[in-house]
Amino acid sequence: MTTSSSSAAEKKMKLEIWKKVLIVLLFALVIFVLIYLKNHEKNQYILKTLELNGSVKDGYALFKTNCVGCHGITARGLVGPDLHSITQSLNDREIIKQVTGGLTPPMPSFEIDPQNMSNLLKYLHSLE
Repeated sequence: MTTSSSSAAEKKMKLEIWKKVLIVLLFALVIFVLIYLKNHEKNQYILKTLELNGSVKDGYALFKTNCVGCHGITARGLVGPDLHSITQSLNDREIIKQVTGGLTPPMPSFEIDPQNMSNLLKYLHSLE
């Protein structure tokens, strides 16, 4: 009788362990899917932006509105860096991630539609 009750206890313990493992795996899967979807969304934004042909004039207007406080009216830098060689240092994808993510403090992140981001890229390329 002791053997069967200990065998039943072992089975119950193994079942509990498998339940916990399954819960952890499901949690990990949910996290993975959320990260994938977030990155997929970002990649779609980048691809859309890169497909567009921006305007230097509109990019400069956007720059004057949002960027001059840190980068200066001539983009030579104040609190933020000089942007005249930024397109030689960073590729367009990296610039997009920098602007939309504010990756280097104290730069804020900006919510900017693909057309305006394309305009800003065109302006930054004109500074070379």
